[in-house]
Amino acid sequence: MLASIPLAYVAPFERAWRNRELIRAVARREFISRFRGSALGPLWAVLSPLFMLLTYTALFSITVPQLSTGMSVSDYASSIFIGLIVFNLFSELAYRAPMLLHEHVNFVKKSIFPSETIAWTATIRAFTYAGVAFGVYIGFRLLTAGGVPLTIVLTPFLVIPFALFILGVVWFLMALGAFTRDVAHIMASVVPMLMFATPIFYRLDQIAAMSKSAAFWLRLNIVGEYIEMLRAIALDGNIPNIFGYLVVVAISYAVFLGGYQFFMRYKSVIVDVI
Repeated sequence: MLASIPLAYVAPFERAWRNRELIRAVARREFISRFRGSALGPLWAVLSPLFMLLTYTALFSITVPQLSTGMSVSDYASSIFIGLIVFNLFSELAYRAPMLLHEHVNFVKKSIFPSETIAWTATIRAFTYAGVAFGVYIGFRLLTAGGVPLTIVLTPFLVIPFALFILGVVWFLMALGAFTRDVAHIMASVVPMLMFATPIFYRLDQIAAMSKSAAFWLRLNIVGEYIEMLRAIALDGNIPNIFGYLVVVAISYAVFLGGYQFFMRYKSVIVDVI
């Protein structure tokens, strides 16, 4: 039993490494297919977040003085943009995950196809576009603020555990979505509500100043915690609370392992029900 515990912790990585060529090929196909038929092609991956950021900046140049946030227009727009990068990454996969097996049913029906790799390819695609959006943010800060804080080099320490958390969620929703399409409809209803419970257009310290109890409940939203930590290192130049960071990492890894084990437990049944 003790000898099998370490294997359980690394099994998802071992299987992913074993199927790395397949993951790379499927991910590449998804990148190509997303912009097929578009005149500008992959350039839209840059233009879409850029248009969004410029829109926020133009809008907040009018509203920020009335909001009395104590932040400059570019800081406020950047704060919201960071929140949207993280939340849109989560929401894209939350919407898509329940139907992923149905999208790839021709592959899944083949007994030799490792269906758990679909979560990896979907997550890689989503994180790639989020990474492009984050690059747009860096360019924006260089132009408007003259630079970015040195703490931004800590970004990988947030990206990796967040990716593990997302993978766990995707595996869990993939398995549930195979049994009933209602999961997709539930996500379509829940995710928009979750947006308002996530610190995108506000910060948790603003909520804490008004209601500590409300801030406590909002902190249970782990996506919001990642947004707050990314803002700290990429915008404010602060290092997040180490204890809080370790708790978030532990939860993320638990979700990662739990989602993987849940999917693998029902993997053989899924083939028959989709």
